Amino acid sequence: MNPRKKTADIFNRCSNGCGAAWTGHPNDRTVPIYAKKWSIEESREAIFTYLNDDCRWLMADSCYFHPEGMPAFDAAYGTSGRHSLSSGGCFANAEGLEVINKYPWPNADYCDFSNLYEDMDRYQDKAVFTGMWSPFFHLVSDFFGMENYFVNMYENPILVEAVTEKITDFYVAANDKFFSGLEDKADTMFFGNDFGSQLDLLISPENFRKFVLPSFKRLISIGKKYNKKIMLHSCGSISRIIPDLIDAGVDILHPIQAQAAGMDAASLSKYKNHLAFVGGIDAQTFFVNATPRQIKDEVYRVRDILGPNIVVSPSHEEILPNVPAENIVAMMEAARE
Repeated sequence: MNPRKKTADIFNRCSNGCGAAWTGHPNDRTVPIYAKKWSIEESREAIFTYLNDDCRWLMADSCYFHPEGMPAFDAAYGTSGRHSLSSGGCFANAEGLEVINKYPWPNADYCDFSNLYEDMDRYQDKAVFTGMWSPFFHLVSDFFGMENYFVNMYENPILVEAVTEKITDFYVAANDKFFSGLEDKADTMFFGNDFGSQLDLLISPENFRKFVLPSFKRLISIGKKYNKKIMLHSCGSISRIIPDLIDAGVDILHPIQAQAAGMDAASLSKYKNHLAFVGGIDAQTFFVNATPRQIKDEVYRVRDILGPNIVVSPSHEEILPNVPAENIVAMMEAARE
């Protein structure tokens, strides 16, 4: 059974127990360390090939080409710049919709996915995760400044809803264009917004349902339109709204940040009949400090709890340089045993 079929069975929650694994995304500083360790070419693809990775992640966001070179979104547009998450962007002092309507919003017509489609042809036997990353929650935060964004949910909700709608309009149109030309090159729509902290949601469940969930539903409807499985990424503790995500149509949850409140394997096991999982092997401290033997034992433990419908992977896709190469090898080996 090739990796694509094996992973599709996991995502359809009909796996026969054949293990699948995803390395994640080795950081730019990690790539040369692993390449030297294994005497391979200095590239992510060489790492994936060395580890016989079952999956590939190909985002479509780099396929936006404005005729004047403008980025799809520039939260600092017309300002002196932003220096932190709390720094206000160009809507920091907005009080009405006029300034929102004057912003040069992106146009999906400027997306050209032809080169990405060609890249995907190399991975027809792999499980490819793709689509626009669609981080509308992050972007609204950037446009207002994070604290200002959350305050405006109470003081100026119409403004928050207007900005969110403008951003989501683009991602809905761009994803529709992308998946309409994708054909059968990939089976999974993958997008992400980090809306959890180590301890809880960044906003209340009520505000999540009012200001965030409607955009999720719009994006998910595009993936479902083209018969794709929906894989959602969010770091942090999001346990309180997982039932909402299931109801919205999410099929796969990533990355299962194991040390965040309520996100350990045992706590998530109650959703096994509704979700497949990607991740779950703690990357905050365990991957850094454990021995390869301990890594393997943890893979067995997590798989016993959440399996068989899990793609074993770190609890964050970014593999930092402090993760020993032998620990990644141990995870990949144990996932297939």
